[in-house]
Amino acid sequence: MRQDLTEGAARPGDRLPSERVLAERYEVSRVTMRSALNRLADEGLIVSAPARGWFLQEDRSADHPALSRPTAGRTVQGFADYALRHGLAVRTRVLEAGVRAATIAEAEELRIAPGALLFAMRRLRFLDDLVVVVEHNRLPLALCPALAHTDFGRASLYATLREAEPPQVPHVADYSVEARQPDAREKELLEIEDVTPVLVATQLAFNQEARPLELTVAIYRGDRYRFRASITD
Repeated sequence: MRQDLTEGAARPGDRLPSERVLAERYEVSRVTMRSALNRLADEGLIVSAPARGWFLQEDRSADHPALSRPTAGRTVQGFADYALRHGLAVRTRVLEAGVRAATIAEAEELRIAPGALLFAMRRLRFLDDLVVVVEHNRLPLALCPALAHTDFGRASLYATLREAEPPQVPHVADYSVEARQPDAREKELLEIEDVTPVLVATQLAFNQEARPLELTVAIYRGDRYRFRASITD
C-alpha cells in the first residue's frame, strides 16, 4: 500500500477507499488493514479525518514526530532519525552550544550534583527547508564527553550518543506537551507572522541503565507539529 500511495496511485489530499474495500483489495483482514493504516499515519503518509475516512497527506513536512511523536512502546527517536526514515531533508542551525555548570533545577531533573558539568545546546531545525522547531538540549557531560567537541550543525545528537563508550541509548522517556503563544524571539526564529501558537514539548530521556540522559525542551510551530498516541486499557 505504501508503494502504491508513493508511486502515484493517489494524489495529495485524495480520500482513500474504505477499510473494507482496502482489505479486499490487499487480501487481508480488516483488523490487519486498520493496523497498516495506523502505521502509515504514524509515518506521516496519510491522515485520518473523523467520520470522513483516510486521506493522503498534503504536506509531509506538517507531520513530524517527534513530530508525530512516539506512541507507547515505540523507540525513543531523534529528529534526524525520524526525518531520514521518511525521506525528509534535515537542516540544523546551532544557535548556541557549550559546556557549563548545571543549575539546581537541571541537576534535580538529570539526577546529577548541582554544578556538575552538562552540555547545553540550542538549535533551530528545518525539514525540507521549512523551519519547524527550536530545541534546547541539556545532557550530563560525563555520560558522553564527545558532546563538547562535536559539530551539531552536521552531526546527529542521538547518533553521537550511540557512538559513546559505553553507548548511550535513549531507552524510555517522559514526555509532555502544552500549547501557548510564542514570545517575540520565538516568533522571529520560527518565522511566525500571525497568531499561530507554539507547542512546547518537554522530554526527559533515560538510558538503558535508567539514568537520565537528556532533558529537552522543543518549541514547535503549532501548524507543523502533530502529537499522536495510542491509548490502551
